[in-house]
Amino acid sequence: MDKTFSRQIADFATGLRYRDLPGDVVEEVKRYLYDSIGCAYGGYHTKDVGILHDIYADMGGKEEATVIGFGDKIPAVNATLVNSLMIRALDFNDIYWKEDPSHPSDLIPAALAVGELVDASMKEVITAIVLAYEFEMRLCEFAVPGVRERKWHHATLTQFVSPVVAGKLLGLSPEQMAHAIGINGAHNHTIGCPTAGRLTMMKNTVDPMAVQAGVFAALMAQKGYTGTEAVFEGKEGLMDVFGPQWDEAKLLGGLGEKFKILECSMKAFPTEALTHTHLSATLKVIKENNIKPEDIHEVTITTIARACDILFDPHKYRPESRETADHSLPYCIAAAIVDRQVTTQSFSDEKLKDERIWQVIDKIKGEASQDFERMFPAKQPSKVVVRTTAGKEHSAYLEYPKGDPREPMTMEDLSVKFNSLSADLLNVKRRKEIRQTIFSCEKLQARDFMAKLVV
Repeated sequence: MDKTFSRQIADFATGLRYRDLPGDVVEEVKRYLYDSIGCAYGGYHTKDVGILHDIYADMGGKEEATVIGFGDKIPAVNATLVNSLMIRALDFNDIYWKEDPSHPSDLIPAALAVGELVDASMKEVITAIVLAYEFEMRLCEFAVPGVRERKWHHATLTQFVSPVVAGKLLGLSPEQMAHAIGINGAHNHTIGCPTAGRLTMMKNTVDPMAVQAGVFAALMAQKGYTGTEAVFEGKEGLMDVFGPQWDEAKLLGGLGEKFKILECSMKAFPTEALTHTHLSATLKVIKENNIKPEDIHEVTITTIARACDILFDPHKYRPESRETADHSLPYCIAAAIVDRQVTTQSFSDEKLKDERIWQVIDKIKGEASQDFERMFPAKQPSKVVVRTTAGKEHSAYLEYPKGDPREPMTMEDLSVKFNSLSADLLNVKRRKEIRQTIFSCEKLQARDFMAKLVV
């Protein structure tokens, strides 16, 4: 009898060792750790993180895992959610987008929390993070078209990966890990509405919730709880319920031959991923031609059809929250034109009241291109045409944004990003110490590593 998909994933995951990882893969894990911890410091002050942290602080419980920055210890399952939301809150963490989008670093807190719980080494945590990227990114290519095109959120994919990450550090057997995947995969599907229309705090919370649930599922499996092993391919499993067209080779083929983390992207802007090439092109046009907000007659953004659907719907022209604004291409482009940059401050309550943005935003139009659609996701094309009140026309065309593996963030780029996100919490000396800690973390235990991240 052929092994189920879950069992094949579990066999690979339980067999992977730190010594199996090439040096460039280990280094890339550290780069994503550095990027993600920076994002967590940036999310430290957000209202949504504050609410969850307060709930769990009031709830108390066993002191198992550290909350990044805050420093208090709470049950590992709960720390996973708070830390994952901290990384995700500003929509500034990594992105992989093929048939489906994902933010694999949302899963890093599962490795950190469970690693701390069981007193694992950071070498073991690094191995679990490699698995997080491996299967989250493979799942982005599994459904053709992706589950996002079937009106489901990509947290629907994360639910299958988080038990693998947690289970690896708990030392689950292949059988137990397959059960953990079946436990979490049976109950955690997420409808698409958190990223449609007027957005709320749930936009950034549903994926961390799927990560948290996976830790709990792995703990259940460790105690002997059973789950549906054929949760992917079985009767009324994922592939049956979500319809036809699945590429099984993308999920399971060539495991261990090369590692997917080397194909992931980082974000140069704290915005929805499909905005990035357009922002880069717009900034190029306005800076090279010294175009000011009052010079704008019309801006036309040519993009793929799904970007028009997600980023130009009517709610996006009058965003009332940070969550909607950073998923609004009209707002992001207007902010870029007004300030000549896009930062976390572009979505502050004060900036959302900036009259200069509202004077520009209705001049920004979206245009879907079927040619661009055919180029995606191998390329993420953008054409920006700016027409001025003086009757001049300026344009730019780009095929991928900064942070893409073809134009990766340099260490200088990463340090600038980390420092800008953590400046309110850490002085220069502490920022340098944390960078050094992250890039030499293989020498540490998870508990010691997390202690060094406390503000």
